[in-house]
Amino acid sequence: MKTLVVYSSRTGNTRMIAEAVHSVMPDGAGIFPVRDAPDPSPYDFVALGFWVDKGGPDADMAEYLGSVRGKRVGLFGTLGAWPDSEHARKAMQAAVDRAEGNTVLGTFLCQGKVDPKLLAAMAKMGGNSPHPMTEERKARLEEAARHPDAADCENARRVFTDIVKNLER
Repeated sequence: MKTLVVYSSRTGNTRMIAEAVHSVMPDGAGIFPVRDAPDPSPYDFVALGFWVDKGGPDADMAEYLGSVRGKRVGLFGTLGAWPDSEHARKAMQAAVDRAEGNTVLGTFLCQGKVDPKLLAAMAKMGGNSPHPMTEERKARLEEAARHPDAADCENARRVFTDIVKNLER
């Protein structure tokens, strides 16, 4: 089975999860940042990783996802929000929707630190920011800064190990 892992990462969060996913792929699996990713057509399974931006996959991954058709895929991502939040659910659903024309075999989402440049830009917006800096938001971002961690990587490996086992049946 020919497998491929493609990821987009701004701060290293999604790359870390991509490496964990890659570690449980069959021998010979490729792993590429999205900007260097090959044509997905010769692959039997493609794992696609993104960072959540504006409620869905970042622009680079959204574009690459548009080139993946008729494949069995797994989706994984990182975001600053709580991974069990409504925002996270909607973000993953946006990725699943973008993967239309493929068979999504599983998904994984975990917290990750938010790019400090993005936080600084949002802080400059002050009261005009769509995401004002509340105490709850500050606490969530402080927690997100500690992720992904070893447990997140292990959880990603577990999800994708199960996907690979099902593929090999």
